[in-house]
Amino acid sequence: MINILTGFFSGIISGMGIGGGAILIPALIIIEGISQQLAQGINLTYFIPTAIISLFVHIKNKNVEFKTARIIGGCGMAGSVLGSLVAVSVRGEILRRMFGIFLLAIGIYEIIKGIRMKKH
Repeated sequence: MINILTGFFSGIISGMGIGGGAILIPALIIIEGISQQLAQGINLTYFIPTAIISLFVHIKNKNVEFKTARIIGGCGMAGSVLGSLVAVSVRGEILRRMFGIFLLAIGIYEIIKGIRMKKH
């Protein structure tokens, strides 16, 4: 049941364009006790169908600028090759810490952004 709820809430976050991996990866590591690399691989497999569905909805609502998406997508593919090579060559413990620092940085950024928006 916990995996169903994790998948459901990750899907909601993915549909919003935030990235379900922020929920899915920690849940897989903590609840299932799997390695960081395996959790990231499962997240990537999970991402494909959720991204397709989310993309369809966003295209339907005219929320996609294709010129920008092509540029970012091409650079993202190149970055994914580098990121994948790093992920498979770094120990799971270090990779988990890197991911935690990334999530912390995003959280701090969002808090600061929220405070700035309240002031305006």
